[in-house]
Amino acid sequence: MASSIFASLGVADLLDEINCTPSPTGREVLFLVDGLGANVLSEYASEIPVLSRMQSKSPITTAFPSTTASSLSTLMTGQLPGVHGMLGYTVRVPRSDGRILNALKWDERVDPEVWQPVTPLFQRAMEANVSVSHIAAKRYEGSGFTRAVFRGANYRGANVLRDMIMQTQLALTNPPAFAYVYINELDVAGHTFGVGSDEWLVALRYVDSVARELITQLPVGTRIWLTADHGMVNVEEKEVLGEGNNLLSEIGTIAGEPRARHLYLADAEPSTAQIEDVAGKWRSHFGDRVLVHTRSSAIESALFGVEVSADASERMGDLILIPAKNLILIDPERVDKESAMVGHHGALTEAEVNIPLLTTSAT
Repeated sequence: MASSIFASLGVADLLDEINCTPSPTGREVLFLVDGLGANVLSEYASEIPVLSRMQSKSPITTAFPSTTASSLSTLMTGQLPGVHGMLGYTVRVPRSDGRILNALKWDERVDPEVWQPVTPLFQRAMEANVSVSHIAAKRYEGSGFTRAVFRGANYRGANVLRDMIMQTQLALTNPPAFAYVYINELDVAGHTFGVGSDEWLVALRYVDSVARELITQLPVGTRIWLTADHGMVNVEEKEVLGEGNNLLSEIGTIAGEPRARHLYLADAEPSTAQIEDVAGKWRSHFGDRVLVHTRSSAIESALFGVEVSADASERMGDLILIPAKNLILIDPERVDKESAMVGHHGALTEAEVNIPLLTTSAT
């Protein structure tokens, strides 16, 4: 979708898949609301009058896993996870004796540009003489994830709304210009208190207020797009992996997150037969409550996209577990933290994968 907006600014060799048409003023803003599912627009319309007045381009779908690291990588490279290799919140680093890379916190031993080798759209746009800015909290500047996915943009740190608007105004000074504005208050409230909670509603109203400020404070005619990385569900059922059974006896590393698990066998080079045998045990235990993929079946079914690089294949779990409905699968070493979260995402339910695409112009 971001590729379409860049195409509207004249960046070559990009398809306008959402029919943006040429940018009317040469000023484009992409407002990314972490955790805003498409269902929220109808279910909580009375709380978001500004968003409700924006033109809907109909919901779009995020790729699996429906989680920030993967979704923003797809948005900013124009490629699916099988190509860019950002396969989840955490994955095992190949040939590292089981070390796990947290994509949002990173690991200084991993080079971000090697780990995510696709040239980001920001970089392509900058090379095409589009002024590109990334407006987000100051703490993200220079992070491994920012370097992996957003390299090429002028980072403009802003921790409060006033500064966010000012930095966005500055970002649009010299068109053609593209400003990416990111906030995560809704996601944090959803994880901590749950979708629909009083605290989450406060965060949702804040989203609406940011949209209002962008519309009223940016140069007239600036086109504003609003989307998200994923939606969220509230947990209704919890299961600690391996509790009361021996399913972890052949598992060496647990990664991913409670709605999208990567499991790696303890054997460094398990055979296909061994992986299938272990997968069968997990399927027998969970039945239709959890979709259990092996690496092979995930690739064959295009779970991470039709094309899968050698690097992505190596990072993928020997087993990939995707809970149905509102079940979460808890890492036994992270019980307190994971079970305390009310809202979760990562799986394939409509609430998690359907995200909004809204647009309007600054007045």
